[in-house]
Parts: sequence; C-alpha cells; structure tokens
Amino acid sequence: MAKRIFLDGMNLSLKQGTGIATYTRVLAGRLRELGFETGLLYSRRSTLPRQALAREVMFFDEEEPLEMPRAVALAAKAVDHVIGFAGAPTRRVTLQSAVLTEPLGSKWVPADHFYAAPNVFDRANAFFAVFNRRYAVSFDLKPDLFHWTAPMPIRARRAANIYTIHDLVPLRLPYTTLEHKRIYLRAMATIAAQADHIVTVSEHSRRDIIRYLGVPEHRVTNTYEAVDIPAHYRERPMEAVTEELAGTFRLEPGRYFLFYGALEPKKNIGRLIQAYLAANVDMPLVMVLSRSWLSQNEEKILGQIDRQDREREPGTARRILRLDYLPFPMLMTLIRGARGVLFPSLYEGFGLPVLEAMTMGTPVVTARTSSLPEVAGEAGLMVEPYDTEGLRDAIIALAEDGDLAAELSRRGLAQAELYSLAAYRSRLARLYASLT
Repeated sequence: MAKRIFLDGMNLSLKQGTGIATYTRVLAGRLRELGFETGLLYSRRSTLPRQALAREVMFFDEEEPLEMPRAVALAAKAVDHVIGFAGAPTRRVTLQSAVLTEPLGSKWVPADHFYAAPNVFDRANAFFAVFNRRYAVSFDLKPDLFHWTAPMPIRARRAANIYTIHDLVPLRLPYTTLEHKRIYLRAMATIAAQADHIVTVSEHSRRDIIRYLGVPEHRVTNTYEAVDIPAHYRERPMEAVTEELAGTFRLEPGRYFLFYGALEPKKNIGRLIQAYLAANVDMPLVMVLSRSWLSQNEEKILGQIDRQDREREPGTARRILRLDYLPFPMLMTLIRGARGVLFPSLYEGFGLPVLEAMTMGTPVVTARTSSLPEVAGEAGLMVEPYDTEGLRDAIIALAEDGDLAAELSRRGLAQAELYSLAAYRSRLARLYASLT
C-alpha cells in the first residue's frame, strides 16, 4: 500500500508566484511520480459548505466577499478565531469535475486528496504567538507524513511532520524582511526542536540551520531543488520567440538583459540598476517585479529613470523596462530571449532564477554569496554583490563578447542537468525512504 504524504498549499493560493509555490508544485509532481498517495491542504476564508457541489465551487472561488458592516466583520473574525483555537478539523473536498481546472494552467496542482480549513495558516501563526505551541490540524484520512513546505508553527496530528527551511534570511539579514523577529525566532526554535526532520535546499542553508538553530546534522537533509519547464518552452523555435518578443515587448532576442523577482532588499536591485546604468550598454534592462517591500529607495530610482526615459527624444529606446508579474509562458519567452539574466542577490537559500535561466540556455550573472555558487557552479559569471564596478564590468563583458555568452549558455545547460527532475526525484526517494 502506498504511503500517504500531504503538503500544504499556502503559497499555491497566492495570485502572484513565489519561489515556495514553485517548490511545492515541483515537489508534489515528484511525489506522484514516486507512487505516493498525495494530499494538499489549503486555507479558505470560511468553512466550506457540506453539500458536495457547493463545496467544490467554493473551494475554487477566490472572489472577495461582499463588504459587510465593520461590527459584523469584527464579530465574525472573533468567532472564527475562537472556533479555530478550539481545533476546527479540516474538511475534505471531493472533486466531481464540475469546475474546469484547465484554465488554471500550472497553478493547478493535481493530488489524490484535497482539504481546506478556514484561515488555517493565519490561525496557526496567531495560536503560536499566544500559546507558544504549534497549531494542530487533523484529517479524516490520516497522512503517514506531512511535509510542510515552509517553517510554519503547525503540525498534523497522528503523523510525522517534516519542514522545509529554505533559508534563514530573517535571522541573517533581519533588516530585509517584515517578520516579527521575536515570534520568528521562537517559531524556528520550536520547529528545530520538535520537527521529525528538517529539509533544506542547499548546503549553505544546511550549514546555517545546523549552526544557528542547533539542529543535529543527521536531522537535516539537503535535497536541492529542480524546475519543471516543459520541453516546448525550452525547445521553442527562435523564430517564434522573436515574433513574440517583438509583438509583445518590442524587444529583440539577445539584445536585452533580464531581472525577475520580488522588489525586496536582499535582491540587491539598487546596485544592479547602478551597475547597469554605469555600463552604458546598448541593451535595455527588463525588470519583472512581482512584489515589493522595504524598497522605497529602489522605487524612487525606478520612478526617476522612467520619467527621464519618457522625456528623451521620440523613438529613443528606454533603458529600463519595468513589467509587473507575468504569466509563466510570457516569462519563459523573456528568459529564453535574454542576452543574460542578472541575479546579483545578497542571500539566497537556492536561487531558482539561476537554475531557470541555465535550463533555458540563457547566460547568468550572479553573486558569489550564500547558495548561488553551488547552483551556478562554473556556468555563471560570478561577481561580488557589493562591488558595483565588478557587476558593471560583467554586464559589459556579456554584452560585448558573443563567444562568452555562447560559452556560458553551453555550460549552463550542462550545469542544469545536475538539478534535473530525475536527479531531484532520486534525492526525494532517499529522503522519504528514511522517514516512512
């Protein structure tokens, strides 16, 4: 009988993609390939209806509810928390194919079982802040193991609970994140002490977890990560890429640089912009920025450059093109056509954009810090992230040297094979065999 492994869908519900959402999707796919019976736990705003069809519809419904009077809303919230602290169980959602999932594309993650509970992840955080204990959830189908894809103060009853700690950014760079640091440190200490096992995604993060959280070495496993980019994106004819770039973005393949990710302090965007402008290359920098926090200075710089570009002579190309979050197919097109992906981050648990770019055969400029040298190996153009002149020189070199770009592309494709889906599946198989 196949072992039953559940995952949380906390990041899968977000409208904009995150690295942890990508991690969860890829992990869920490999679990099914390995023959495990899988389940996903989602949070919903309220308890789902009992009637099966209504439950399925409301499970997928992400529309904001009608606005209610403030007093009623506060009362409902108070009742919700009281019920939640009392331990409201999860509710299974049996899908009858009434709701069409094809339009959701890669956002829809198949599983054998789906569960939902009202505000379960917010409740877990609130419960821990008050009682200093992990919030417990229960299931009518007991999982053998629950793999939480981020370090949340929550556990599944009557199951082994393992947690992926991607990095310790709030601990190592506390001035770059919004977490309440006292609660964060308490939660991490609790998880480190009580988890059945800790999973992480790089040797750098593994060393941090052992050193700063005091977790014994045998209780931390590094599985690395992988990306699941379908072949039709990787092997798409360059003629089609050229047409889409021209029609959608007015860009030429090999004639622009690309950064994509959150607009947050650890991404080092201020120095990246400074280095790019100092390089004075005849290639625009495309920035796909999905979210923003603690980045007021970067926002001001981007706004100033945008105003300057708009005031230049008509027909003059813009230096920096800022785009909001893009659908997966359009982002893949931008990666495939870029002269290079620039990712000089200060600190990463893994650094998915580096692997995604290498998988697409796109050269990478990245930082010689944290986990990034592990991922890029000899395939990336490595720079010190605080050295703006060094980053400028790397941009110039990649812009002017076609042979260098071709060599980095070749090396990147080879390096990406070390993090293939097959290799990742093998690492996961060894992990779960030791735990189930």
